[in-house]
Amino acid sequence: MKLNLVDRKPRVLLLLPTRTYRASDFLSAARQLGVEVVVASDQPQTLSELSPLKSLSLDFRTPEPATLEISSFARTYPIDAVVGVDDDTTILATMAAKELSLPHNTIESAYATRDKYQLRKVLVKAGLRAPWFKLLSANENPEMIANRIDYPCVLKPLSFSASRGVIRTDDPGQFVDAFHRVVAVIQSSREEDEHHRAVEQLLVEGFIPGTEVALEGMMLQGELKVLAIFDKPDPLDGPFFEETLYITPSRLPAHVQQEITSCTQDAARALGLREGPVHAELRVKDDCAWMLELAPRSIGGLCARTLRFGTGMSLEELIIRHAIGQDVNSFKREENAAGVMMIPIPHAGVLREVSGQEQAEVVEGIDEVTISIPIGQEVVPLPEGKRYLGFIFARGGTPADVETALREAHCQLEFVIEP
Repeated sequence: MKLNLVDRKPRVLLLLPTRTYRASDFLSAARQLGVEVVVASDQPQTLSELSPLKSLSLDFRTPEPATLEISSFARTYPIDAVVGVDDDTTILATMAAKELSLPHNTIESAYATRDKYQLRKVLVKAGLRAPWFKLLSANENPEMIANRIDYPCVLKPLSFSASRGVIRTDDPGQFVDAFHRVVAVIQSSREEDEHHRAVEQLLVEGFIPGTEVALEGMMLQGELKVLAIFDKPDPLDGPFFEETLYITPSRLPAHVQQEITSCTQDAARALGLREGPVHAELRVKDDCAWMLELAPRSIGGLCARTLRFGTGMSLEELIIRHAIGQDVNSFKREENAAGVMMIPIPHAGVLREVSGQEQAEVVEGIDEVTISIPIGQEVVPLPEGKRYLGFIFARGGTPADVETALREAHCQLEFVIEP
């Protein structure tokens, strides 16, 4: 995939949702590479804040007309790569790349990864491991369903990420309560954004016990290049699934890590993912990997800051390098262990005070402590919430060193949250 550029720098279209944490990291990576950036966002004020040389205001919720706008723009300012950031942009990024005759995944794969029911259907059709699952309407009577399914099971919205609205239930009574709660989360998302395309449906599926992991990778002409496998040391058994620690390299046996890699490759092939970053969430049960989620994007939040390649290259730079046709196959993650703690929200309220940050930052092994929610803002925990209080980053000689540092730093922090 070589670009034929004459007398100009590569031009990259970055699709940056207003709510993304990652705008500054992607723009910094683009500057490091010396590429020209066109920023497309869903809110005009975001564009003025970023102050790019060229910008587009697009509605990511309507990818077809947004693709036409990009195509029209590209006739005057040719685009050499399209890079989507976060889940909201994956469908538009795929459509725009296809329209511009750039390397892309299939449109079907983009839609399937944004719909948990469709994803399950694709995996089952390909003969991959999957729990039992059933699509439910938000208008159904949960009491009529509760006695006809197996437990434990998990209820979840079809398109949300970061475990928002995901609830485990162990009996019919819990199922009824969880059903109403998940439906309320779906409806509240529509109230937050009247044009939000949240579907009035939800998924129920069997709960898979075991260890949860994440894989960060890059698809190169249909082949998976593994960038990192993250352990999640804190158990994720429910009733809610709030992720806290991500630590790499994985401490799982080599044959289990190979199983995780093979499962991700098979799922990507079944979906039709061929180019660009992928982020997978899996469960490991009896040394067998079960795919939970697979998305054609990189890891969310600020978690990408745990990863460095070569002599310090960021994940964002690696993604842009691949998008503009440069070889990335030779780059490997640094040898040291690294990890992040996504700081959980203990209870709902208004964040009034944060203390202990200086003490947390001097814990041995800690790189950075970032509080991402401003003082005075309302905070909402899972399953209704969709944000974390912030992120703690650490590096060390071993995964155990990193885990110890993250936990110690977290203990130094105190949050005052008032009703």
